[in-house]
Amino acid sequence: MFRRLLPQIHEPDQGGRKVASQVRGERYLRRVACAVLVLASFATACAESEAGTGAVQVSGSTTVAPVAADAAEALKAEGLNITVATQGGSAGGISQLGSGQIDIAMSSKPLADEDRSTHPDADFVLTQIGADAVGAIVTKEVADAGVKNLTAAQVRGLFEGRITNWSEVGGPDLEVFVYDKEPGRGTREVLDKYLYGDKKAPPPPKSDNFSIVGGNLETRNKLKSTPGAVAPLSTGFTEGHNDLAVVTLDGIAPTPENIASGKYPMARPLYLITDGEPEGESKEFIDYVLSAEGQKILPKHGYLTLGQIEE
Repeated sequence: MFRRLLPQIHEPDQGGRKVASQVRGERYLRRVACAVLVLASFATACAESEAGTGAVQVSGSTTVAPVAADAAEALKAEGLNITVATQGGSAGGISQLGSGQIDIAMSSKPLADEDRSTHPDADFVLTQIGADAVGAIVTKEVADAGVKNLTAAQVRGLFEGRITNWSEVGGPDLEVFVYDKEPGRGTREVLDKYLYGDKKAPPPPKSDNFSIVGGNLETRNKLKSTPGAVAPLSTGFTEGHNDLAVVTLDGIAPTPENIASGKYPMARPLYLITDGEPEGESKEFIDYVLSAEGQKILPKHGYLTLGQIEE
């Protein structure tokens, strides 16, 4: 940068251009001084910015995010500054926490051995805040035409690209379009566990009617805009969206009772994760979510509270 600021300063020629040379030199000195002042101001601003934010950084699961965002908003009145992001879903949040980039990870999946081995220096501490269910979500058109229940074998056939028309499972003569979650998402891991147990899921089918999506909002929007679509999605994200339907799985509905008991096959816990026992403002935030007031947030998003799970 400084090299670009250097002017061409020439020695005086026989015509006596000493004044011009001095002027150029003065201009050069002024430019350098300005550059130094700019850099000093920038460094000071950066330092003040980092020191002044004091924000608790929370990132991860798009399922847990609405709860965290509501809690963060409620705690603003108490002067607690919390930022909530959803980079990379559950796996992304865990990775950011393990790398020291954030204070709290949101996760809709249990910690895997791979998470611990990837970040051996991290002391992951999981705090469960509630539970929810993942559904095989279809459009109302498909459900109204006869698809009210799916078996594990049928869901496997849909997501592996072997069932390509809804008429094959008692629905309308309509092509199936699958939106699957990207690897590392808590929703995807719950689906894979239901379909394959401890075995590794097969690679995605080579089909024009198959696409990978990210967060819950993106998934819901894709479902709503695609006739014949099916996708794994937190059932809480379907509430108030009457153009979508939650089918039963193996005849079991995702009722609060079935989720709490674990009878519903795609029930899951929701976590806030810290590196070590939560302290300071991170502890204040987690304590609030666990409090009676904080727990009221979960049902607003279609999730179960800890009290409902323990009943």
